[in-house]
Amino acid sequence: MKNASLLCVACLVLLCLAAPLQANDKPVQLKLESVQKIWDKDPHNAFTGLTRFKDKWYCVFRTGKAHVSPDGALQVLESEDGKDWTPVARVTSETADLRDAKISVTPEGQLMLSGAGALHQPAPYRHQSMSWFSDDGKHWSKAHTIGDPNLWLWGNKWHDGDVYSIGYHTGKEGPRFTRLYKSSDGKNFETVVDKLIDEGYSNESSLVFTKDNTCYCLLRRDGKGATGLLGISKPPYTKWEWKDLGIKIGGPELFQLPDGRFLATVRLYSPKVRTSICQLDVENGKLTELLALPSGGDTSYANMVLHDGLLNVSYYSSHEGKTSIYFAKVSYK
Repeated sequence: MKNASLLCVACLVLLCLAAPLQANDKPVQLKLESVQKIWDKDPHNAFTGLTRFKDKWYCVFRTGKAHVSPDGALQVLESEDGKDWTPVARVTSETADLRDAKISVTPEGQLMLSGAGALHQPAPYRHQSMSWFSDDGKHWSKAHTIGDPNLWLWGNKWHDGDVYSIGYHTGKEGPRFTRLYKSSDGKNFETVVDKLIDEGYSNESSLVFTKDNTCYCLLRRDGKGATGLLGISKPPYTKWEWKDLGIKIGGPELFQLPDGRFLATVRLYSPKVRTSICQLDVENGKLTELLALPSGGDTSYANMVLHDGLLNVSYYSSHEGKTSIYFAKVSYK
């Protein structure tokens, strides 16, 4: 009987050794294939969004006289090959500094541009999120106000016919909190979770929906000793589990590779500020830096798109002196 037990244990050990690692357990190997400055024509160029639409690249970002200035506008660039970029539209407002451009493709086959307006004061409130739509990237609709006043909808992610966004409270009065929204058309948003996180200053976020409809959220928090969070939820996304990443992050962009592994492009702060692509272990809530992109100073706010087997990354940085927009191609295995 003793020998039989030992034999069973030995068999289990051999099976464990022979079993391949799960995709999420394998370290991702990244290589920077190229990086290109694609825009530096304005005094300050920052906060990017990136997508593919009708076989072309579209990169969007804020331009203005400074990091914060009343003239903020959303610039749209178009490219067929990712090398030559042409300005095709600039969305402006007479009443607000437009900030934090994000771009996506709707289920109906339109481009959706979103951002937040820092309203010129005096005004009834400080911020109002907005969305615009286009069939060709050149001609854009009027602005649609989305979400609630003083709730900054920082990004958007389409899933199963709806677009989801997390807004963070920017009002001077009352506690800071984040709110989960969804919309079927990108114009009319309803609240899914009124207060997603109401401790500390939670703000910027990025969402990924997996094949089994699980939603993962990478969330920035600010304040003394504040660190990033990973949120996990199942439909209808009203109950969330949160894991503390133990590291301070900014400008989060979460992405899942086809094999299931997760990457995150974020601003890291120590020992120096930089924009880096990291691997995220969603089981253990651990972020591991893999590749620091050419960056420094005023930097971050990346977007990632997988195309032709390469990760294509838009981001901004001031490491060459002036805040400029960059487009990087990264191989992985």
